[in-house]
Amino acid sequence: MNKFLKEFKDRGYFYQCTSEDELSNLLDKEKIKAYIGFDCTAESLHVGSLLQIMCLRLLQKNGHRPIVLLGGGTTRIGDPSGKDKTRKILSEEEIEKNIQNIKNILKKFLDNDDPSTKPIFVNNYSWLKNLNYISFLRDIGKHFTINRMLTFDSVKLRLDREQSLSYMEFNYMILQAYDFLELNKKENCVLQIGGSDQWGNIVNGVELIKRYSNNQTFGLTTPLITLATGAKMGKTENGAVWLDEKFLSAYDYWQFWRNTDDRDVVKFLKIFTDLEIGEINNLQNNNINELKVLLANKATAMLHGEKAAENSEQAAKEAFSGNYLGANIPSVKIKSKELHKQMSIMDLIILSKLENSKSEIRRLFKGNAIKINAVSYTHLTLPTILLV
Repeated sequence: MNKFLKEFKDRGYFYQCTSEDELSNLLDKEKIKAYIGFDCTAESLHVGSLLQIMCLRLLQKNGHRPIVLLGGGTTRIGDPSGKDKTRKILSEEEIEKNIQNIKNILKKFLDNDDPSTKPIFVNNYSWLKNLNYISFLRDIGKHFTINRMLTFDSVKLRLDREQSLSYMEFNYMILQAYDFLELNKKENCVLQIGGSDQWGNIVNGVELIKRYSNNQTFGLTTPLITLATGAKMGKTENGAVWLDEKFLSAYDYWQFWRNTDDRDVVKFLKIFTDLEIGEINNLQNNNINELKVLLANKATAMLHGEKAAENSEQAAKEAFSGNYLGANIPSVKIKSKELHKQMSIMDLIILSKLENSKSEIRRLFKGNAIKINAVSYTHLTLPTILLV
């Protein structure tokens, strides 16, 4: 088996592949271009997208060149896969802002220096915006049947639940297939990688290219990553685990990985770090807390840098030892004029942007999780002396 595909499987990235043996043979013979698409529905990606990012890194590690498709065009429509209602339609300004921010995040994870593996960033709006509707139906639409389109989960599940599916969303799978065709023509891209929920859309692209130009291309999908608890990877009680530091600090990101369930640690070391598989296998019987720190450090360094990972680990040690004023503990500065003597603790927490939800703050109070000068508070009134 090809080296890339073997590691892809060893790390737990593999779910399905079209013509696996032929893809393996091709990868043995030459370096290829492969693409992964990202919708730009939010200003930041979260850890739910991290597996796809790790696939891009693995492509580069093996000398292949990744293409990152930022869906400026398809985001204007919305992917119905896994959704039980139509996505919110964003303005063009919002989409462009999201694209730039997501591009900056992805650059942190990828090698941007080696010209042979440097990622190619494309925006599908550049070719979708000028499509002629009649020509598109005649040249591309003829290769799709309604009978087949109705069998795909993204459509079938919505219809089975008697939930509305707009004609706009129904067309999404055709546009995604067309993206693959365009990248095959423009960049000689021969592989699309995506989540298992994208299997139908990816197969559509492979088949469209075969019918349109007789070129052989391939599809490769990754599994849905779930936690040992059964929960979906990517969110916590406090919301999404964002990759942009504006929405989640490096320290909180480190803590997310440090708090990994014992049962998931070794699996996540394989999926979300660059540690070699043999090294992970040798470490798997080590102290579980040491492995959690290793996971947190490696994952945080990949996104925020080695220094941020080191500072986060030190801050956690300081907090655990009771040193709440340690140099590495995350801090927030508030102007004195914004404070007043009768301010509640809840108001102070919201003002400091440590937490925005009042219900979540009440839950933290009940859990004895809020301390001021190392003293726990279970009521909402802040002593006046603390604000003088």
